[in-house]
Amino acid sequence: MSTGNEIEREHEVQIFSALLTPHRSLNRTGFLAVMLFLSIVSFATGLAFLLKGAWPVLGFFGLDVLVVWWAFRVNFGTARAREQITVTTSELRVKRISHRGQVAEWTFNPLWVRLDMEVDEDFGIEHLYLISRGHQIQIARFLGPEEKASFYKGLVEALNAAKRGPTYNPIS
Repeated sequence: MSTGNEIEREHEVQIFSALLTPHRSLNRTGFLAVMLFLSIVSFATGLAFLLKGAWPVLGFFGLDVLVVWWAFRVNFGTARAREQITVTTSELRVKRISHRGQVAEWTFNPLWVRLDMEVDEDFGIEHLYLISRGHQIQIARFLGPEEKASFYKGLVEALNAAKRGPTYNPIS
């Protein structure tokens, strides 16, 4: 039974929403091109050694290609990590999904949240933190210094809008 005093959070308007992912400069096509080039160069070099009588070297060139392939696979695997930050008028939600699929979620009242940062003179913003009632979590770890500055500005604006509260719009 509803008293009519409950807050309907499903219908709340999102003031701010960001999905942060790690940057990877090499896409799948680039990965295949690099591996193909490396394989051809390693095979040709190994073949040259084979023709000179140093047949074990061919195996080591193949092993090098295998190690590089494994390193790229590990790198691409860690790119599956995600961080989603959503701000509404009644809550700030941080959902972090690791590259292994482990989920951690925090919910804060935007009225009580403070944004803090560590700044290096030469580098720029190094770390961003959400602080509320004694809890501190680091956010936006995937971003570079310039991206963190832009993200910080947008999140501060969203928190200020959430602190002002919902606006009444009779037209919508």
